Amino acid sequence: MTTPIVEQIARLNDRCRQGFDPHARIVVTRTCLARLAGDGDAVRGVVTQAELLAAVRRYSFKPGDGPGRDFGAFELHDQRVLFKIDYYDLDLEFGSEDPADASITRRVLTIMLAEDY
Repeated sequence: MTTPIVEQIARLNDRCRQGFDPHARIVVTRTCLARLAGDGDAVRGVVTQAELLAAVRRYSFKPGDGPGRDFGAFELHDQRVLFKIDYYDLDLEFGSEDPADASITRRVLTIMLAEDY
């Protein structure tokens, strides 16, 4: 059973994943980008980033993924890719006191390989 606070966090996380949170940050680890883009040029890197974002946005959560919809894993180009949403204060210095309150929370979505976690 989820609480109203957890449901609010999940809704805000969905907005972050879908690109509707203008204050959210999206980070792709160097290892992840290098492994998926290979030794390609800058264009290949941009295409790979677009593929990663598309995969995160269309990710379908399963019952065992947890109620906050802040973590997921999928396959892309034969690599296991993870994403995680963390909650920070407005200055990105400390953890947020209330992840359910968008007015005091900045979300950081990190896309990484399992070895980066």
